[in-house]
Amino acid sequence: MKTILITGARAPVALHWARLLHMAGNRVILADSHHFAMARATRFKAAYIRLPPPRNALQAYAEVVERVVKGYSCDLVLPTCEEIFFLAAARDQIGAVIPLAAPPFHLLTRVHDKYSFARMAEGFGADPPKTTLLLNADDRDACRTTSEDLVFKPVWSRFAERVLIRPGRSDLDRILPSSADPWVAQAFLPGEELCCWALAMDGKVLALQAYRPLYRAGKGASLAFEPVTNQPIDRFVSGFVAANRWTGQISFDFRHDAQGRLSVIECNPRATSGLHYFGASDGLAEALVTGLSAKASLSGAMTLPLAMLCYGLPTALRNGALGRWFSDFRSMGDIAAWPGDRSMLRAQLQALTEIICIAVLSRSSLKAAATADIEWNGEPLGG
Repeated sequence: MKTILITGARAPVALHWARLLHMAGNRVILADSHHFAMARATRFKAAYIRLPPPRNALQAYAEVVERVVKGYSCDLVLPTCEEIFFLAAARDQIGAVIPLAAPPFHLLTRVHDKYSFARMAEGFGADPPKTTLLLNADDRDACRTTSEDLVFKPVWSRFAERVLIRPGRSDLDRILPSSADPWVAQAFLPGEELCCWALAMDGKVLALQAYRPLYRAGKGASLAFEPVTNQPIDRFVSGFVAANRWTGQISFDFRHDAQGRLSVIECNPRATSGLHYFGASDGLAEALVTGLSAKASLSGAMTLPLAMLCYGLPTALRNGALGRWFSDFRSMGDIAAWPGDRSMLRAQLQALTEIICIAVLSRSSLKAAATADIEWNGEPLGG
């Protein structure tokens, strides 16, 4: 039996990891800086620890995590959200003793940077679209004549935050790139979006699942999805992971066009929805702990029902697609349900209420409030 500290307990993927690891005989400690993190409600935990917010207080965060690791004799720390950047900086730049399932901080920085990643990702069979770095108004203005063929996004962002897709020339005035807030302009690629999640150790892929987003929260995070098989995705991930000797979780977004061409769009060095297709008997917990391989066995479309109600239903009403939404909603599997565990509905409502309160107090959107205390946007970190 190993003791695993899972951070980012607000995320459904953290709940799924907790269940898999517990079912495999491990002791699970959950942690987050939110009071009502959803995974806190699971029966499959030994403890829940509330951490200080890491953003703007790295030293205090590192000290608390180090005490938790020591106090619970944790064998491994498994990050699931953007707290991974703060944990890696605490380990690599402050010297905190944290047995972290993550690559070096400098490598995490490079893949999180959308311009840097576009250069890193070439040569593995799914080359990214042409990507231009925007550091000032002149860089932005140089894109005006071709703006309707481009996608603009901040270098440091998540969940399609502030993204402009094929904007008109006048819309570019909404973008104010600077060295502190750089942007990229990428060639717009037609086709469907595909995603994948993978677990790797020392450059070897141990588990991988590709999936297709079916519903989104606006332009951002996928809230309903279905599994797909795509060999070019498998080859790209294997090549990229091997070239960078990756250890830990990693996720990618792709564009797949009608001619079968695959292009990688961006990288998220954290857990995403493909994880949910691994069941208790698929060996994923063993892959994390011992380095064995695992293969997903679950199938069918899945969702978090509350998210489908909050985000998917309003979109369906606006688009006149209520019938299709209702049919999908009834047929999709619930990623929060698990045999032997309690219902997560109350926990989700509590978590949502906490995020709403944060949004109201900070005058921000729900999506921004959900990650405001753990997001990292390229600011210097270290001791």
